[in-house]
Amino acid sequence: MKRKVESGKWKVFFVALLLSVDAFPLMAQSLGDVQFDEANLYAMTKQMGQFIRRFNYEEDQFGYKINPKDPSYRNKDKRQQSLAILFDQETYGNQPDLQRFFIEDVTTTDSTFMTFLGGRWYSEVSATFKYKGKDANVIMILGVEQEGLGSKWVLNNIYFSEFNKLFPTGEMAEKEKHFLHPMSHELDFMNIYKIFKEPEVIEYYASKSFEPDYLTLFFYEIKRGNLIFQNVETVKFHVFQIKDWYFEVSWFNRSGSNAGWLISNLIYIPEKDKKDLIKFYEP
Repeated sequence: MKRKVESGKWKVFFVALLLSVDAFPLMAQSLGDVQFDEANLYAMTKQMGQFIRRFNYEEDQFGYKINPKDPSYRNKDKRQQSLAILFDQETYGNQPDLQRFFIEDVTTTDSTFMTFLGGRWYSEVSATFKYKGKDANVIMILGVEQEGLGSKWVLNNIYFSEFNKLFPTGEMAEKEKHFLHPMSHELDFMNIYKIFKEPEVIEYYASKSFEPDYLTLFFYEIKRGNLIFQNVETVKFHVFQIKDWYFEVSWFNRSGSNAGWLISNLIYIPEKDKKDLIKFYEP
């Protein structure tokens, strides 16, 4: 499941509810078609920053931030309990062995804590644009970059089907038909017209190291006015920070305490195998 970004009165009410929850008495609150009571609202992982703190056990399941001098701060046993409730139980309730293995592995050393500026975690933002007058979906990959004494989110990569159509992956046999003879320079490159004869495969004449830069194409189309932003549809996060693991964090809008930002996909993957997977997310 993904987090649907909503607007209007519903969103205003939700933000007000989160900001003023300490003043609320114990009572059921209605949030659209989802029922929240105060206990569940505290248990709900409402922000990604809160997910990170709970992942590290720097905040408990009731929303209480733990002082670093407190003996329970990052306590192994309490952290194991906290990690268990950060999973989407509708998925991982049926895969307890994988969840248990992850929790045991993560809590064996002090090097398995998430950090905001630790790199290797990314946001995937799916948004609707107008492309030449028609609705189109664009997936934007963002990463955190240090800026002076602070930080900021920056665009790392783009997935847009129209760009992929421009640069299809060709068969090697097909590519071998498209080349300039090594003696072309002796003919003053009179045969260079071949490059432009079939524009749809012009990239076959590029260096082996060439890779299309979709982010530059994205900026170009924005500047040309061909791509016009409409709205964000969904957001999720991809986390590669933890040694030998990859997991996704998605938004679950539902009743009960197992809601908010939760681990929605978990894969054991040795560090040496992450390089190819992470390529799409890095600039």
